[in-house]
Amino acid sequence: LAVGWGSGAVAAWSTSPGGCKLVQSTADCTRRWLSSVPGNFRGDIEELLLDDNTIQVLGNASLLLYHQLRCLSLTKNRLELIESGAFLNSQGLHVLSLADNLLFTNYSLTAAALSALPALRTLDLAGNRLTEDMVSVLVLNLSSLESLSIARNIIMRLDSSVFMNLRQLLELNLEKNYIFEIDQAFEGLQRLQRLNVAYNYLPCVVEFGLTQLRVLNVSNNVIEWFLALESDDLFELEVLDLSHNRLLFFPVLPRQSKLHSLLLKDNEMSFYQRLPNGTSLAHVTVQFLLIDGNSTNITTVSLWDEICHSNLSTLRLLDMSQNQVWYLPEGFLAQMPSLTHLKLNQNCLEMFHLSEGDPLAMLMELDLSQNQLVELGAEAGAGVVLPNLQLFNLSTNRLRVLPPGVFTYTRKIATVDLSRNRVDLCPQPTVTGEVESPPCVDIRGVKTLTHLSLAGCGLRGLGSHPFQGTSLVHLDLSDNHQALSGDLEWLQDLALTLRVLSLRNTSLSTTTVDFSAFNSLVRLDLSTNSLSVFPTSLGVLKLHNLDLRDNCLPALPPDIARTLLGKSLREVYLSRNPYNCCTLGWWDALQQVEGLHVPDGREVTCSYASRTLSPRALPEPVVRSCRWQTADLALLYLVLALPTCLTLLVAFAVTFLMLKQKLLKMVKSQCGVSNPY
Repeated sequence: LAVGWGSGAVAAWSTSPGGCKLVQSTADCTRRWLSSVPGNFRGDIEELLLDDNTIQVLGNASLLLYHQLRCLSLTKNRLELIESGAFLNSQGLHVLSLADNLLFTNYSLTAAALSALPALRTLDLAGNRLTEDMVSVLVLNLSSLESLSIARNIIMRLDSSVFMNLRQLLELNLEKNYIFEIDQAFEGLQRLQRLNVAYNYLPCVVEFGLTQLRVLNVSNNVIEWFLALESDDLFELEVLDLSHNRLLFFPVLPRQSKLHSLLLKDNEMSFYQRLPNGTSLAHVTVQFLLIDGNSTNITTVSLWDEICHSNLSTLRLLDMSQNQVWYLPEGFLAQMPSLTHLKLNQNCLEMFHLSEGDPLAMLMELDLSQNQLVELGAEAGAGVVLPNLQLFNLSTNRLRVLPPGVFTYTRKIATVDLSRNRVDLCPQPTVTGEVESPPCVDIRGVKTLTHLSLAGCGLRGLGSHPFQGTSLVHLDLSDNHQALSGDLEWLQDLALTLRVLSLRNTSLSTTTVDFSAFNSLVRLDLSTNSLSVFPTSLGVLKLHNLDLRDNCLPALPPDIARTLLGKSLREVYLSRNPYNCCTLGWWDALQQVEGLHVPDGREVTCSYASRTLSPRALPEPVVRSCRWQTADLALLYLVLALPTCLTLLVAFAVTFLMLKQKLLKMVKSQCGVSNPY
């Protein structure tokens, strides 16, 4: 049960001398290390928040000044005692939160204080180590209560004496206790509408007869049976949550109710009239022996009678996922004409039948994933089937084909998940010598389809235009090792609409794959492939998210930050690639791109001389060595040759100066005497 605090007023906060915040009639003193209630506020304070402090006692004078108080929260203090006169001047208190304290220590004295609150509507006693006897004393005189939370205590058994005076109660939260037995504890609560008994130890619910209840949550118990009272009275029940229990059978529901959500997830439920070995339990009954004091009643139930005698015409959500259902009884879904969401995933279904005129005309979401489906049955020439279906999840089954034209009448189908089935898309490439083409799934012309998952389908190569006539926005082809044939020509029909494409683990290694035509792409997953060179065609895309993990890339283009891709990217995954520590200019450039996030940046590594290093903090010797390795060779040769040339030039000059006189005399002696003509 959620207790809302705050008046919703919009105003600037001001700070009081004690460090608390004030806004209009609300004082917020949360986490101020207060050991007592501040007394320096105006007398017209209506809401006082004292959560996360160290208050141990709420004394008689603690609230004396606050006669207008409507809401008081003391959650997460060390409160052990509320003195009997603490609320005498706060008779108008409507909401009181005392959760996560130590009220078990002086509960009887605290009960006396609570009894002085005639207008109290909401009380939160969660997390106070209270037993059922303590709770009975604390709420004995609170006949005005409408909402009560006693969650996270140590209550074990409830009987009619615990809540007998709470005739105005609308909501009751008992979750996360140790309750294993409830004996007519709620029969006197004639106005109770919402009951939460989740996370307890109830073994069964029998003779359920709370006709006024609208929401019942008994999830996360150990319930094996749920049997409603055999009555023609109209139950107001709208939501029943029996998920995460040990139900063996479909619950026996009230004959007449307003049920719209039935949650049966994670049980051990099945139908037993037909067993896999051919035997039948159709005529077997079970007898329940109900002992109440000195009276004994025997109730006989035909649990294997698969005809549901309850009126489920208002049911919109049925969740039977994570059970042991291997078939659905004939006519089972016919009783649910208003059904919009059906979850049968993680069961043992081998077949699911679709037929014209089925009660699934209103169905919008059908989840049959993680079963053992070999066939999706449909009558030959069946007309309108699943006309309002929007999401169809068939992933992780053993399907090879779908009924022809299964999407013909699904005028609103938007999402189809066929991942991890052994299916191929039509048309299949023609193979010489084959008389008949292999089975395939045809989605051509399904104009409303926007999301398609074919991950792990073992696609062996796609024919021309398998997506013709569709407007796919999201396509998942991951884990198909033979799907790509060097180009993406078969995806050209989606070039204008496709925004999300996953090619993870598709053995992509060629750099000739051209992505430039897919101008609408914003998310691309190329992880777990064998790319050794960054595809240049990506540079012209305006991607927001790019995944390059688990490839063979030694580097990214040094100018990537200046391309359209670099300017549009918001998130890029780069880890688990063999980057070269000496060619990290691209990494430094990406770090400077404003708004770009690298979620796995701490996992990115580079290699240098058989060492694995982090590019975020390269050792200085490695940086210097890389500078030498990446220097211009011509300039390096020039630098190395320059000292030698200078040395030779100096030596020549010195030699010339030393021999200058001798050379001049030699030249003069040879050239100074004139020769006769």
